[in-house]
Amino acid sequence: MFRSLRSDFSIIRERDPAARGVFEIIFCYPGFQALTIHRISHKLWKYKIPLFPRLLSQLTRFLTGVEIHPGAKIGQGVFIDHGMGVVIGETSEIGNRCLLYQGVTLGGTGKENGKRHPTLEENVVIGAGAKILGAICIGSNTRIGAGSVVVKNVDSNSTVVGIPGRVVHQSGVKINPLAHSALPDAEANVIKNLMERIDQLENQIRSIQEFEDYSMKQNIKDNKNIGTSQSLRDREIIEFIGEEEKDS
Repeated sequence: MFRSLRSDFSIIRERDPAARGVFEIIFCYPGFQALTIHRISHKLWKYKIPLFPRLLSQLTRFLTGVEIHPGAKIGQGVFIDHGMGVVIGETSEIGNRCLLYQGVTLGGTGKENGKRHPTLEENVVIGAGAKILGAICIGSNTRIGAGSVVVKNVDSNSTVVGIPGRVVHQSGVKINPLAHSALPDAEANVIKNLMERIDQLENQIRSIQEFEDYSMKQNIKDNKNIGTSQSLRDREIIEFIGEEEKDS
C-alpha cells in the first residue's frame, strides 16, 4: 500500500508541474484520492466482502467524480489527471505508469460474463474524453488521442486517433507522453490529399478539352459546370486543415 502511494506521488510530481507538495496532492487531486480509496475497496473485493466495496466506490464517485469498480486491477504509478467523468469497469486492467485524463471510459460492449473491459499495458496515455471499449488490449507506450473511440486491439508504441480509432505506428520513436500537439491530424491529411487529387483531375480534363475540335470548344464555353479547379485556399478547407498546411 505504501509502495503504491510513493509511486502515485512520484508520477504526479513528474507529469504535473502544478503539483507543489504532498499535502496539495493529498487534498486537491481527485484522481489520487480515487485511486487511494480504490486500493482499499479492491482489497475488500478480493476478500469477497459483500456490498461494502461497491458502496465505497460509489462514495468515491460522489466525492471525486471518478468511478472505479472495486474489481478493476490498477498498477503502480497510475495518474488520473483532473479525473472528472472517468469510468473504469469491473474487469479493466491498468498497467504501471499509465496516464488517464478527464472523461476517459474503460467500458464494456455487452452483457457477456468474464473479461469484458480493456487491458492497458504499461505507460499508456489516454487523452480527454477517449473511450476504450470491450475486452481489448492496448499495448505499452501507446497514446490514445482525445475523443477517440477504440474498439480493437492496439500494438505497442502506437498512436491512435479518430472515431473509430485509427493506428499510426511510431515504433522506436521516443515521444513525450504529454505532447498532445504531436498527434497526427488524420482527417485533415486525407482531405488535403483529396483536394489535391481533384485539382489534378480537373486540370487534366481542361487539358484534354483544349485539344478537341472547334465545335466541342464552343460547347465547353457554354457549359458553366466546368470552371476553374478547386483550390486548397478555400476558406473552409483552410480552417479545417489549419494555417500551417496553407503554404505546404
